Amino acid sequence: MTAIDPKEFRNVLGHFPTGVTIVTSVVDGEPLGLTIGSFTSVSLDPPMVGFLPGTSSATWAAMQSSGSFCVNVLGTNQADECWTFAKPTEGSRFDGVAWHPSGTGSPILDASLAWIDCTIHEVYEMGDHLFVLGNVTELSAAEGEPLLFFKGSLGTFSKQ
Repeated sequence: MTAIDPKEFRNVLGHFPTGVTIVTSVVDGEPLGLTIGSFTSVSLDPPMVGFLPGTSSATWAAMQSSGSFCVNVLGTNQADECWTFAKPTEGSRFDGVAWHPSGTGSPILDASLAWIDCTIHEVYEMGDHLFVLGNVTELSAAEGEPLLFFKGSLGTFSKQ
């Protein structure tokens, strides 16, 4: 097997645009969340989705104990939230962020383009990340344009 330089790997894969999500949960009454770009639909029947947090994510380690999560698909007006939930912070990442609880109790960010509420089905180790597989329990979408991540920057989608 040929060795792949991690910087080149990240550079090449950065050419693939991804949507931006914030995955949320509530643990001991405290809302928690983290920015995730590696989110995917997994199955229509039964409805399942998945995402990949890093194995070193302390936020995900705390969230996992809740047994549920909500994927909030970010719209173009949520770039600030994207960066806030992506970086370590003192205090709550939810300061100034309007949200309400989903059916499982996980935060739905009020400004989100869409949200998918889930229970945790299974968590698999995948190299330096985990694959979190969830059973979809409820979901909804609004009108708007998605926030995208491409080559290290945030942007928008333009229809042709």
